[in-house]
Amino acid sequence: MVETAHHNHQHPPSQVPPPPVVARPLGAARGPAYPPQEQLLQLHYCIHSNPSWVQTAVLGFQHYIVMLGTTVMIATALVPRMGGSPGDKARVIQSLLFMSGVNTLLQTWFGTRLPTVMGPSFAYIISVLAIINDFSDSTFTSEHERFTHTMRAIQGSLIVSSFLNIIIGYSNAWGNLTRFFSPIVIVPLVCVVGLGLFARGFPQLGNCVEIGLPMLILLIIGQQYLQRIHPAAGPLLERFALLVCIGIIWSFAAILTVAGAYNNVRERTKLSCRTDRSLLISSAPWIKIPYPFQWGTPIFRASHVFGMVGAALVSSAESTGTFYAASRLAGATAPPAHVLSRSIGLQGVGQLLEGIFGAAVGTTASVENVGLLGITRVGSRRAVQISTAFMVFFSIFGKFGAFFASIPLPIFAAIYCVLYGIVAAIGISFVQFANNNSLRNIYVLGLSLFLGISIPQYFVMNTDMAGHGPVKTNGGWFNDILNTIFSSPPTVALIVGTLLDNTLEARHSVEERGIPWLIPFQRRKGDIRNDEFYSYPLRISEYIPTRFL
Repeated sequence: MVETAHHNHQHPPSQVPPPPVVARPLGAARGPAYPPQEQLLQLHYCIHSNPSWVQTAVLGFQHYIVMLGTTVMIATALVPRMGGSPGDKARVIQSLLFMSGVNTLLQTWFGTRLPTVMGPSFAYIISVLAIINDFSDSTFTSEHERFTHTMRAIQGSLIVSSFLNIIIGYSNAWGNLTRFFSPIVIVPLVCVVGLGLFARGFPQLGNCVEIGLPMLILLIIGQQYLQRIHPAAGPLLERFALLVCIGIIWSFAAILTVAGAYNNVRERTKLSCRTDRSLLISSAPWIKIPYPFQWGTPIFRASHVFGMVGAALVSSAESTGTFYAASRLAGATAPPAHVLSRSIGLQGVGQLLEGIFGAAVGTTASVENVGLLGITRVGSRRAVQISTAFMVFFSIFGKFGAFFASIPLPIFAAIYCVLYGIVAAIGISFVQFANNNSLRNIYVLGLSLFLGISIPQYFVMNTDMAGHGPVKTNGGWFNDILNTIFSSPPTVALIVGTLLDNTLEARHSVEERGIPWLIPFQRRKGDIRNDEFYSYPLRISEYIPTRFL
């Protein structure tokens, strides 16, 4: 008999394949990889949220002080060349402030609705200088008559050229142009909006180093380092350190002036450093309300109008870059194409009003005030709207406005060193939505950035005191247009970036360029948040034709 038995044979365990090893990016192997963020998460208040009423009012006053520097710089550069007196300069400043307040309020209500201050633009300087030069050989009974005659010519050119922005804005032509933008175009456009203004930073500060440099150092230390000493004082220093620093350095400049530190220095140093050289307080009227055609009947001349047309185009390009920066720093999405169109159209309406009320130049979105959103981390629309009350108030009550307008310009230059840098850096942040490892993108970015700074620098260096630039043909109006356009860094960066990005392997690199991310924000109904940030207040949109929304 054969013995049988049941033997439990243990089968060898099944071989489970080890989990695949995922190769981590080189950067992630040493630290965390940060994903793209459409909105900045470190803002304390975004476009819809507001601090307390007291803090909002102080922030509004701070916006007024920041935009005041550019206003004074432009009036100081132009009025003496026109033959204007300190009293005329004070009235020009009042007119610029008044129109800035009106246009800012209109833009925050019916334009982009972003917290952007609309301030005087340097883009109009070349065109205005050309007008001044045209009357340099004319005979007038007095310098004041030459001044008023020049202002009337500026009024006429502003009025006629304003229709260009109105047409390209409300016809949606500008919005259709922005549909060709990708993050690769937005990066150099926004960067150069800040970097292109470098001449108004440290070079202006250097005119009075003993005032400008302490202001720059004190602002950085007080606004960034001292806020970390005590948690309670942190938010206040972060938001209002700029005002405190201005007060301290302004007082220091007044002490140096009274002590006689600038009695035996060059005239240029006196103008930059002394607190009593502007003569604005003594010459400004107590009460003066800007009114239509305050300088007289406008003078219309074709050559002046064509030159101003170039400035109107430049201001549109500059404002567009500033709006993109403001959207990031206010916690909003990128502005859609139809919003940019209506904002440029409204900017044209504002330029028309400026011509009627006799402003010396047109307005554009203020770069320095957008930078202020970044350092305070408050992107509140209400704070900017309240700042318009200060602009209008100090434009009417001239003595009070002249008091703040007498702040030495190197103090403003020190502030701009920080604020322009913030805007330039926020432009770099748009590259996160595209492939920044693509050599094709690197080529477009590099060439747009470099030419956006280099070409305007060439035009500025070769422009004389009369506004004559490198383009010199028999057509003066043609010269003014090209010299104005190519003297603007954002405009040159926009032209170069748009052409390269849409012609260099454009169809085969749609995703690399970041187009899929940007398209929903460019369309009216592409993203549900578009209406949240950019719709008209109340129910106004129900009564406006769709093509104008």
